[in-house]
Amino acid sequence: MRGYGFLRAGGPEQEAFVDVPEPEPGPGELLVRVRAAGVNPGDWRVRNGSYGVDGPAVLGREVAGTVLAVSDGVTGFAPGDEVFGGCPGMLGGWAPRALITASFAAHRPDGVGPEQAAVLPVAAGTAYDTLENLQLERGSTLLVNGAGGGVGLPLVQLARLRGLHVVGTASPAKHELLGRLGATPVAYGDGVLDRIRAAAPGGIDGALDLVGGEALRAVAGLVPAGALYSVADKTLVKELGGNEVTRDRSTAVLAELARSIADGGLDPMVSEVRPLEQAGAALALVEGGHATGKIVLVP
Repeated sequence: MRGYGFLRAGGPEQEAFVDVPEPEPGPGELLVRVRAAGVNPGDWRVRNGSYGVDGPAVLGREVAGTVLAVSDGVTGFAPGDEVFGGCPGMLGGWAPRALITASFAAHRPDGVGPEQAAVLPVAAGTAYDTLENLQLERGSTLLVNGAGGGVGLPLVQLARLRGLHVVGTASPAKHELLGRLGATPVAYGDGVLDRIRAAAPGGIDGALDLVGGEALRAVAGLVPAGALYSVADKTLVKELGGNEVTRDRSTAVLAELARSIADGGLDPMVSEVRPLEQAGAALALVEGGHATGKIVLVP
C-alpha cells in the first residue's frame, strides 16, 4: 500500500510516499477505508523524531472512514459502519486504508461529514480533555495562551458552551475570529499581562498554554496553583507548578464532540480539504504555522 510519510526521522526532506504492507487489525483495532484524515503539528513532530519513531512509516494520527474489518473481541463496530478515531501509535492515517484504535473510535452520526469528524480526535479531543481536567464552574474565566490554533479554536467554543468566559492570546490576525467565537482576544508581546488583567478584571481561574517557552512563563503568575496546563511545554509547566493535560482518548469523548457539531455548538473549523497527493504541502503549512483552521487530506 502507498501512503505519505517519511523515510527516517528528520526534516521535511525525509518526507515521501512510501510503500508499506497492507494494514491488518490487531487486538482492539478496526481497519477502515479512509475517507478523510486530519493534519496536526504532532505529525511533523513524529517525523522529526520527537516521539522516538523511525521510518519508513506512514504519517497521520486521526481519520474518518468506513469499517472494512474488526479484530476479534471488538464489539460495537461492524464492517460498513462509518466511524472516526485515532490511529494506533500516532501513525498510518495518510493512506487509502488505516487502522483505528477501537477504544478511541466512534460512529460518525448523520449530519457530520467525514472531513469534520476526521479532525476531532487530536485537537478537539485535547480541548475537551483540558476542560475535564480543569473542572471550572460556570462563570469562571479561562485563559487560552495561543487561542488561534488547532486546539485553541475548539477549546474556545467548548468553553463557551460550558458558560465560561474566555480570554485568548493570539496574533492580531486571529482576533476577529476569536471575537466571533465568543472570546476576548489579547495580543502577544510587551504589556500582555496588563492586557489580560484588563480583559479579566476578576482574575483568571484556569489556563491552557499552547505556546510554551517565554510566552508560558509570562502568564503563569496569573493562574492559581494547580490550574495551569500546557500541551506545548511539558517540562516548563511542571517547573512552574502546573500540569500536563491528561488525555481520555475514549469513544465517549468522540461521541460527545460529534454531537456538539450536529447540534451546532461546535465548528471544527476545517479550512482546507486537499488530496492526499498534496500531503507534503499541507504539512509544510502546519509546520510553518501558516494554517488557519484545520487541513484535511482525502485519498
